[in-house]
Amino acid sequence: MTKLLEKAFSEASMLPELEQNALAKWLLDELHSEAKWQAVFAESEDILEKLAGEALDERRKGKTAPLDPNRL
Repeated sequence: MTKLLEKAFSEASMLPELEQNALAKWLLDELHSEAKWQAVFAESEDILEKLAGEALDERRKGKTAPLDPNRL
């Protein structure tokens, strides 16, 4: 465990039990969410590669326009 994580857990251990549980639930949810997204992206690599290829092809054919943030 890193020193920073140890410090965070040490400080969190001084919180009231209710706040400790809320923090623990949030942290676990975040960890599970990140793992889920990594799995989804790993499974979609072929699809993303195809979409990127299509986008580059459209750009080469002049079918795209520069992004104007003021028009979003």
